[in-house]
Amino acid sequence: MGTILYGSEIAKDIRTSLKEQIDELREKGKRIPKLVVILVGDNPASLSYVTGKEKACREIGMENILLRLQEDTTEEALLAEIHRLNTDTSVDGILVQLPLPKHMDEHKVLFAIDPLKDVDGFHPYNIGKLMLQEDTYLPCTPKGILRMLDTAGYSDLSGLRAVVIGRSNIVGKPVAQLLLNRNATVTICHSRTRNIEEICAEADILIASVGSPRLVTADWVKKGAVVIDVGINRVDGRLCGDVDFETVKDKAAVITPVPKGVGPMTIAMLLENTLESYRKHS
Repeated sequence: MGTILYGSEIAKDIRTSLKEQIDELREKGKRIPKLVVILVGDNPASLSYVTGKEKACREIGMENILLRLQEDTTEEALLAEIHRLNTDTSVDGILVQLPLPKHMDEHKVLFAIDPLKDVDGFHPYNIGKLMLQEDTYLPCTPKGILRMLDTAGYSDLSGLRAVVIGRSNIVGKPVAQLLLNRNATVTICHSRTRNIEEICAEADILIASVGSPRLVTADWVKKGAVVIDVGINRVDGRLCGDVDFETVKDKAAVITPVPKGVGPMTIAMLLENTLESYRKHS
């Protein structure tokens, strides 16, 4: 069996380091970093994600404010709140929890966030800097994936073939760019890709992020590959990823589980980005 790479353990170490840095700020009488999360409506899954972020902030001593707005809040009212937070010098990070109600333009809302407070890394300004390999806030899940690869000893990806299953703006596209920046040869697969199994079977690094339970089976995986499972699905009341963990774990050199894999890293990177924002404009 390959090495199981627990993001939960890596994230724990990161949170410990962040807590130490914030404790030091508090001891010096400095302002404490502040993250504001905006939740529109009562989507149960969104509320669960927001609760996890609140808990993580409390653990490290970061100030956290949850701004809850009604489902029928107008887009104009939401944009006004974002503008207020953009100009509030005590706020370091602004995160709008997705999805938004159907009457709101997701892009318009996300693009309204000050790029210097866009700790999710979704603003086109920050995405553009990512493409140009300039210093910026990296999207949290892709950043977490790269940190996990670092931990597993895969910092230099020169000569390696990486395959990303999924082309979302949140994970697929940015993680492909980050892999390319690390000198990997990158292929993105999606629902219109032909011969996807054969393409995946050539990957030294395989990242699955499509939301399809246990899509990736052992015959999709090259022996000795690194397999990163970003998917979070619920089947028969239990969480599972996009990778059939039980069959793939004996073929992969390194594999991430679901749960306790990529998910905890996403939150850890959000906290790290918020502290980075604090240091940039304090």
